[in-house]
Amino acid sequence: LGMFSELKFPVPWGHVAAKAWGPSEGHPVLCLHGWLDNANTFDKLIPLLPRGCYYVAMDFSGHGLSSHRPAGCPYHFLDYVTDVRRVAAALQWRRFTLMGHSMGGAVAGMFCFLYPEMVDKLILLESLGFLLAPEDTEAWLKSKRSVIDRLLSLEAKQQTPKARSPEAALQRLLEANSHLTAEGGAILLQRGATETPAG
Repeated sequence: LGMFSELKFPVPWGHVAAKAWGPSEGHPVLCLHGWLDNANTFDKLIPLLPRGCYYVAMDFSGHGLSSHRPAGCPYHFLDYVTDVRRVAAALQWRRFTLMGHSMGGAVAGMFCFLYPEMVDKLILLESLGFLLAPEDTEAWLKSKRSVIDRLLSLEAKQQTPKARSPEAALQRLLEANSHLTAEGGAILLQRGATETPAG
C-alpha cells in the first residue's frame, strides 16, 4: 500500500485534493486529517492497515493541495462536513468508513450524526467525535442537514441565469414579493438586474 494516486474534485471555488491507496473496488475508507495538517498525515499509517480497502485521504479546503476558500470566508466545522459530503458524492460512495484524526475526528463525528445511513464504521484517532446536548439534537440535525442538502442540489442545478424582458422580470419580482408595489419593484430592478443581449 505504499503506492498512491492523486485525486482532484471540482468545487465552486476551485478543487478539493485527495490521495488514494489500494484497489478502487476495495471497501471505501475516507480519511480526515487534523487541524492545520493535510492528507500526508496518513502516509505512515495506511501501509500498516488491511489491504482490501480503498483509502482516500482528502485535504480539507485551505489545507494541503486543496483550494482555499475565497478571502474573507471563514472556515466553519459545518463547511468541512460539506466538503466530506462533496467528496463522497464525487466518488459516488453511498456507504463508507470514516477515519478522522483530531479535528478530522470531530468533522467525522458530525458527518455521522447528520448522515448515519452513509457511514458503516467510525474510527477516531485522538478525538472525541461530536457531542451535542440531548435536547438540541433533533432541531440541529434537521436544520443542518437540510442546509447542506439544499446547497449541493443548488450547485448541481447551476445553469446560466434566465434572460427576461424588463416587463417579465418585474412581473417575476412582484409575484415573488407580494408586499412590493410595481413602482417599488421597478426601482429595485434598476440596480438588481443586469441587461444582456438576450434580455
